[in-house]
Amino acid sequence: MKPQTFAIALLAASAIAHAQTQEELLRDGNGGSTDHVLTYGMGYYQQRYSPLKQINRSSVKRLVPVWSASLANEFGEQAQPLVYDGVLYAANVKRVVALEVATGRQLWMTPLEWDPGVARVVCCGLSNRGVALYNGKLFVASLDAHLRALDVRTGKEVWKAKVAEWKDGYSITSAPTVVNGVVMTGMTGGEYGVRGFVDGYDPETGKHLWRRHTTAGPGDKGGDTWPGGDAYLRGGGSTWITGSYDPDLDLVYWGTSNGGPWDARARPGDNLWIASVLAFRPKTGELVWHYQWTPAETFDYDGNNENVLADVVVNGVKRKVLMHADRNGFLYMLDRTNGKLIAGNPYVTVNWAERIDLATGRPVETEVARRLRAGDKVELRPRWTGGKNWMPMAFNPNTGRLYLAMLDETAVYQLKPQFPDYKPGERYQGVDNTTAPRKPGEAWGYFAALDPLTAKPQWKISLTELPSWSGMLCTAGGLIFSGKPTGELVAIDEDTGKIVWQFKTGSAINSQPITYTHKGRQYISVLSGLAGGTSVRRETDGKVLPGGSVWTFALMPD
Repeated sequence: MKPQTFAIALLAASAIAHAQTQEELLRDGNGGSTDHVLTYGMGYYQQRYSPLKQINRSSVKRLVPVWSASLANEFGEQAQPLVYDGVLYAANVKRVVALEVATGRQLWMTPLEWDPGVARVVCCGLSNRGVALYNGKLFVASLDAHLRALDVRTGKEVWKAKVAEWKDGYSITSAPTVVNGVVMTGMTGGEYGVRGFVDGYDPETGKHLWRRHTTAGPGDKGGDTWPGGDAYLRGGGSTWITGSYDPDLDLVYWGTSNGGPWDARARPGDNLWIASVLAFRPKTGELVWHYQWTPAETFDYDGNNENVLADVVVNGVKRKVLMHADRNGFLYMLDRTNGKLIAGNPYVTVNWAERIDLATGRPVETEVARRLRAGDKVELRPRWTGGKNWMPMAFNPNTGRLYLAMLDETAVYQLKPQFPDYKPGERYQGVDNTTAPRKPGEAWGYFAALDPLTAKPQWKISLTELPSWSGMLCTAGGLIFSGKPTGELVAIDEDTGKIVWQFKTGSAINSQPITYTHKGRQYISVLSGLAGGTSVRRETDGKVLPGGSVWTFALMPD
């Protein structure tokens, strides 16, 4: 496959730097050059915080778009772009592009081709969440469960590796990551009876190095949490959001999804390591510890949501923590050295569990959960889309606050009388689920600032028109940036929760904004384009049109 290029590509290639070293990746978001954004999450800790403050509460009124570039994609945009040496790299399910930061001029474009049949095994929208950079290569995964390395200067394919067989229900929608010299990718397919994993590859050659399965098999520690037989082989545990990394501990933290089938009665037991976070070694995939958010998961409460790392003071002692807002409605703080629970509090209305027991680390389930597990039809909160879905939150290490887009809906949920039959590449769920009616004017969700230890809000902005499925960006300028499904990029005052600026892009913003500098000028870039699964399409039907593009903003001169 040859990339499509403009005539300028060969001339521009010399301007694109050849290498992104491990040392540069380690400094991304942690004292490195603000000219670069090199990792998913704007740093391995995934805090999505920037020390830049040229764009601030006072100056944001002068923020204007400086260019927009089409991505020619109707399937939607959920990716976080990366920036290196004046070049922005963006991806979706159809292509990867390299754009000049100062002008938006396209330097090269490489298509990502896949069999149209792949679309039938992708649960929740045809999406790509980004790329990775390392040592002169750009790494990108495709819907058909392949991982590619492209030459960062030209977009030419260097190697391609088949991660899994898409006809068996596997696909990839997440951004790869490069950690300690290993390029890693997750996968998706939790609705299709797959066995989840994270894979490690040699970034130079594409050689497969290791596989960390996320369902414990016979002989594994945790294997006894599955019934006898082969249920673990189709037990779910997909890994469709990119992991975080602590270089001092040399641990990667990766979330896992729902079980297969959704009906947990077909797989009695806690079912490690689904709906969990795994801490493992990047060189080998060796598991060091785990924590399970939702044992015997049967609500479709994926535990994939990003794991934000920080060093915070807890009861007068600085702790190395991991913060996670789970789809099950609880906000967790763990000790990331050992996985021990520090706090677990509801951040939205929860009716399936009373609380998280701090002694055992397990949820104390309610009568609603017991009735659901027995086969009764129940109203379940939060809905299976969660109190928060995949859209990443941000953390300000100076104020100690988390910023996130929350969802607030109720599911009508019932397990089917008979367990589903497993057939490769077909849905494997076993539930009936709909959404409870909403009252007129009721909030779909909120933009919110939370205390990570208590989950108490400092402020909340009700979203009554549509929910937000956009990630958050926090800056030292006192601003939080996020997006709305109606297309607005918004700036929120970090202290007051007031929207102080917004600009309407061409389609929905379901992606994650980034900020960086080029020749001393601060920029903000975000992808626009209606994306997502049935929930988003239902909510936006007749209100928002698709169409992918990159938008870049900077301050208008005084």
